[in-house]
Amino acid sequence: MTPQSHARAADVLANERTFLAYLRTALSFIAFGFVIARFALFTREIAGITHAHAAPPAFSNAFGTAVAIFGTAIAAFGGYRYIATDRALQADRTASMATAPAIVLSAVVAVIGIAVTIVLIVVK
Repeated sequence: MTPQSHARAADVLANERTFLAYLRTALSFIAFGFVIARFALFTREIAGITHAHAAPPAFSNAFGTAVAIFGTAIAAFGGYRYIATDRALQADRTASMATAPAIVLSAVVAVIGIAVTIVLIVVK
């Protein structure tokens, strides 16, 4: 085996590991979205037991659904990146991610993080 074939195998395996990281991240967002959406149900149940006022579930449901949809988009984007990178490797070239998708993904994750932080600060 030549050094190039070692690098080739390493590149292919790295691409697969990156794809699996996209899937893990997507599943985490989907699960997190589900938990957020169901949190309203939990607060209603606790409010019923303690005879307290529960906030309407609209925000939790909408935000949780949006987070789960974002997770689905991450899975789709990860599949796209895997295919694009694999094709580039087959053609013996590189395929770096475009700047725009990187900025959009980072911005959406930042917005989700800020929204969760605000909810944690406001809801006591």
